[in-house]
Amino acid sequence: MNRLHATKDFWLAALRADGPALWDAVAESGPDKVVPGCPDWAVADLTHHVATVLNWVRGTVPRGVTVRHEGFVHPERPADWSEALDHLRREITGTIETLEALDPDLPAWNWAPQPKRAVFWHRRMAHEISVHRWDAESAAGRATPIETKLATDGVSEILDTWLPAGKRQGPADMHGVVHLVGTDAAQEWFVRLRGTGIALLDTGTILDGDDHHPRARITGTASDLQLALMGRKRTDQLALTGDPRLVQALHTG
Repeated sequence: MNRLHATKDFWLAALRADGPALWDAVAESGPDKVVPGCPDWAVADLTHHVATVLNWVRGTVPRGVTVRHEGFVHPERPADWSEALDHLRREITGTIETLEALDPDLPAWNWAPQPKRAVFWHRRMAHEISVHRWDAESAAGRATPIETKLATDGVSEILDTWLPAGKRQGPADMHGVVHLVGTDAAQEWFVRLRGTGIALLDTGTILDGDDHHPRARITGTASDLQLALMGRKRTDQLALTGDPRLVQALHTG
């Protein structure tokens, strides 16, 4: 995994770019348009979801503890669309300010098998907002790709965080190796599936003649790979060889 750009400042820069862009797109779309990548949601639902997640992060992560805050109470969903937009704007701004002030090493609960530190949330919110920015722009009919370096880290986050945390939505009975190639990022990933087990591999560890498990290779831009793994793009929109079910087993989101 390439973590060259994986720093607090990098993720905050992404938030500062994608947060306002998300707000612009939901304001342009209006509350009733369907979100193509999340067909059960209208834009109003997307707006409420993002505001709720940001409100939770802003209200709980700075506590400096590694246990989940079970008693956190979210504000009620605004009934008026203009109030919902104002709420989202305040949560975007407030979350950026909150995360900017946090030491990455501050103790903080997270749901992954990783160190319980605030830096988890710098990374997580950068990708949460970038994907939902894409969702909102899709509803507005003008989706633009996720920035290449950010999307490269987004693919890595799915493979090193979401899937090991048990957040797979694809089949859990597949055995084999998936090779993902980011054409614009000079980056590739190898993932070994063993039913419910998963391992992110160094490239050189599987280049041998003794491994006869099925394989699949999926190739695309880093943005397209991330969006496909998050269920926003169909895998047949990317170049795929081998067993497509192996790629489906990596789906999350």
